[in-house]
Amino acid sequence: MTVQPIRLFGDPVLRTKADEVVDFDKELRTLVQDLWDTMQDQGGAGLAAPQLGVGLRVFTYHCDGFAGHLVNPTWTAVDDEEQVGQEGCLSIPGMYWDCLRAKHVVARGWNMHGELVEVEGTDLLARCIQHETDHLDGVLFVDRLDEQTRKAALREIRQAAWFDGNAPVIKESPHPLFGGR
Repeated sequence: MTVQPIRLFGDPVLRTKADEVVDFDKELRTLVQDLWDTMQDQGGAGLAAPQLGVGLRVFTYHCDGFAGHLVNPTWTAVDDEEQVGQEGCLSIPGMYWDCLRAKHVVARGWNMHGELVEVEGTDLLARCIQHETDHLDGVLFVDRLDEQTRKAALREIRQAAWFDGNAPVIKESPHPLFGGR
């Protein structure tokens, strides 16, 4: 088991777009295992490579009875149905706010061996896929909160014992709520 430290809000790697994976090799398999071990150890529903300081487009997930990983993922909404629900992040520990997401998505990518993978999810799994894909684009879920909630969230983050004082940055996701790219 290789549990790695998780990068926290304010770390620039969390705001940097991750690079596409081009080598499906032993290093990628080690990264996927480290992501999995760390996610499991921390009790997360998902974990993206940038959260471990690795700028590659990879994430793991374990929620709603589904578990796995996606490399170079993309997603699309199945329909226009929305969901609003509490969302948290291992990079913003112990804090949760209501966030708007697509209710039903299909994600496509590859596994660590370079084989095509498709994952369809609703509710929590759909939320997880969108959340982790945002991480790969340098977007955090606080960026998706309504303005009033986001201001309150950033105030709460700045007061957290774990916050290191770096100025909060807000980014717009390249993925619209419905449709992806």
